[in-house]
Amino acid sequence: MLLLCLCVFHRAMLSEWFWWDRLWLPRPVTWADLQDSEGRVYACVSHLYIILPVAVLLLGLRTFYERLIAVPLAEALGVKDKIRKRASHNPILEIYYNTHSKHPTQADIKGVCKRLGWSERQVERWFRRRRNQDRPGLLKKFKECLFYVLFGCKNKSINCELCCFVPQKPWFYDLREVWAGFPKQSLLDSQYWYYIIEMSFYGSLLFSVAADVKRKDFKEQLVHHWATLTLLSFSWCANYIRIGTLVMLVHDTSDVLLESAKMFNYAGWETTCNSIFVVFALVFMVTRLIIFPFWLIHCTWVYPLDQFEPFFGYYFFNVMLVVLLLLHVFWASLILRMVKKFIFGKLKCDERSDEEEDEEGSEEDYTHTYSNGSGNGLSNGH
Repeated sequence: MLLLCLCVFHRAMLSEWFWWDRLWLPRPVTWADLQDSEGRVYACVSHLYIILPVAVLLLGLRTFYERLIAVPLAEALGVKDKIRKRASHNPILEIYYNTHSKHPTQADIKGVCKRLGWSERQVERWFRRRRNQDRPGLLKKFKECLFYVLFGCKNKSINCELCCFVPQKPWFYDLREVWAGFPKQSLLDSQYWYYIIEMSFYGSLLFSVAADVKRKDFKEQLVHHWATLTLLSFSWCANYIRIGTLVMLVHDTSDVLLESAKMFNYAGWETTCNSIFVVFALVFMVTRLIIFPFWLIHCTWVYPLDQFEPFFGYYFFNVMLVVLLLLHVFWASLILRMVKKFIFGKLKCDERSDEEEDEEGSEEDYTHTYSNGSGNGLSNGH
């Protein structure tokens, strides 16, 4: 009983510390000042409870859409998976592949050759085939990109609604208005739905991360998703809604273009893909490396100091924005490499993609026997 009381006490203390006014709000504002009153509605944490069920709903809609819409569309466009030759069944190599390395060094290959009695060429081919088996097919990539495109188009409709009544939203053209009256800024319906759908989407991506296409920037994508959800959650609770919607608008602008370019690439529409990619590269550089740091981050670093003294939330929000900026710089370097290849006619794939490997040499059948797992296999004539 005493232990239970202590746990409840510590939980209450932790909750009280976590929601301490000075962590989230500038002096002298308190949470009591942000209670709904006189027809004014403010963002609160209870509004976010709907995100989890909406994220699950998005996963269900995505599965439904991929089976009933994406697959027939892919077939109509001629998108289909390549026929892959599977690696021969080999317990020794399979164990090595799963527990040691998918890309063995030359020294490791020679060691395996001695155990199996295979040639280096055979072992290298086995690993190429085995790696190809784990890579997602073209159809899976196409379905994923098409879903992102449709979701992005949905977001664009909300973006249009956000921008339709610009005179009522002066912060769209005067960034100082972002902080006018902060944090006592009432919530708009369009802002509410923009946040809920955007956060639900990123939540669904975290749920499906194990099944989605894994690219070379997989870790960076995870950091991006977590940073985005953290940033959006904090901006909602601390009523950074105006700047939050501007940050989302800037980020959503180029995403649809990238997924569209990849989708047309998988469909074999090379000219369309290249044209969209050029537009995407320009939009990405302008929005993520110019507008985002020099307008939006400047807005969050400088203008708030005219209204209030720095507090924890001020520093936390800006640090998270800088994390996103660093990810933008990383992705910009990949895009510039792709642009370089595009200019010199060598662009064939997304720099982030883990592309299927071509097999070299003539095809050979592998027929081997094993002696109690000792590794002393019989040679197949090489």
